[in-house]
Amino acid sequence: MNSSCLFTTFIFAAVISLGCLRSTGAATCHPDDEAGLLSFKAGITEDPLGILSSWKKGTDCCSWFGVICITGDRVTELRILGSSVLGVGFLSGTISPSLAKLEHLETLSFTNLLNITGPFPQFLFRLPKLRYVTIRDNRLSGPLPVNIGSLSELVELDLEGNRLTGPIPSSISNLTRLTWLNLGGNSLSGTIPDVFKSMKELGLIDLSRNGLYGKLPPSMESLAHTLTSLYLSQNNLSGTIPDYFSEFKALATFDLSRNRFTGVVPMSFAKLKSLFHLKLSHNFLTGPLPALNPVNGIASLDLSYNRFHLKTIPQWVTSSPSMYDLKLVKCGIEMNIEEWEPVRTGLFYIVDLSKNDISGSPARFLNRADVLQEFRASGNKLRFDLGKLNFTKSLRILDLSRNLVYGKVPASVAGLRKLSLSQNNLCGRLPVTKFPASVFAGNDCLCGSPLPPCKT
Repeated sequence: MNSSCLFTTFIFAAVISLGCLRSTGAATCHPDDEAGLLSFKAGITEDPLGILSSWKKGTDCCSWFGVICITGDRVTELRILGSSVLGVGFLSGTISPSLAKLEHLETLSFTNLLNITGPFPQFLFRLPKLRYVTIRDNRLSGPLPVNIGSLSELVELDLEGNRLTGPIPSSISNLTRLTWLNLGGNSLSGTIPDVFKSMKELGLIDLSRNGLYGKLPPSMESLAHTLTSLYLSQNNLSGTIPDYFSEFKALATFDLSRNRFTGVVPMSFAKLKSLFHLKLSHNFLTGPLPALNPVNGIASLDLSYNRFHLKTIPQWVTSSPSMYDLKLVKCGIEMNIEEWEPVRTGLFYIVDLSKNDISGSPARFLNRADVLQEFRASGNKLRFDLGKLNFTKSLRILDLSRNLVYGKVPASVAGLRKLSLSQNNLCGRLPVTKFPASVFAGNDCLCGSPLPPCKT
């Protein structure tokens, strides 16, 4: 997860509830605020769902949709949300500088509108009380302003999912009150600036899905007491994983996946007692792993596509009381899967053990995984009778391709959404026709639609 996954979970409900986010007081809004909002509306070229239809001159702007006046007649919050669930942009146009008239504005949120264009709004620098800025999943473009640090009252800055380019300005170090920094999903470049010594309130950093490169800055060590979530995936970051992260007592989510990190995972990571989600996939990491043993156990773990030679699934993974998402693709595992007995099999939602050297039958695990939705183990040496396997009702995706699986294909596969059984030793008439022939390719004695007819 990057942070966007958590954010969009409730986005549709937020759209519905926004109609209630209006002042309940009797005061009529200030004429400057009304003028600023109406000028903003005039800059919107499309509003297909009529989100701004309540914005009419001569009516109380504190009662307009998305407008909040906490006290008196001045607008303090402006929140306009679209919905990725509906797959449409609620608004198209630009963010008018007329919003600078909202001198008491503390919160500005334009989210999932998709078609809001233009550069980073310069008028924000003229709003002295601004504390929360969220302009995410739109089409803002161009660089971040070099003087972004002038927004010194900011507590949250969220610009995820735009088209911003260029480096992260070093003046961001002046945002000393910032607790939430999300610049993920843009096209930012350069190195991560070494500016964190003055930003000791940060609880979340998301710089994922950009074009950042270089090593992690030493000053990030200053966040040891506050940082709970770090998302740096899908960049070109390199070097070794700094040992200082072992002192991050509150760190719950640590995602360095899809970068170019080398070396080992520091053994001192065993000290991380709050760690819950660890994603290190698609790097060049090697060596033994530390025995991670956080208080509540690891819940999701992805070590795939590195240079590990684990031999077996680590004991600390097996004993985790919270594990629900496990991905160990191409990790050099050579065990018999029948020897793997997780303490909480019933919690697993996703398991991917593909491209290893795992033997035996996963039947016992699959029969006990009551809520398992996805099981992938392609490219191993699994050998068992598929016809005797009982699928749980929750299972939706099954990939056992390129193994040594034999027997008949059971009719229960009809309940799956995705299936891959290619390159095995299966035989007999297919009981379902819902899947394409490629799902069963490489099993020479399977027959029946979508494969050639069986010989009578």
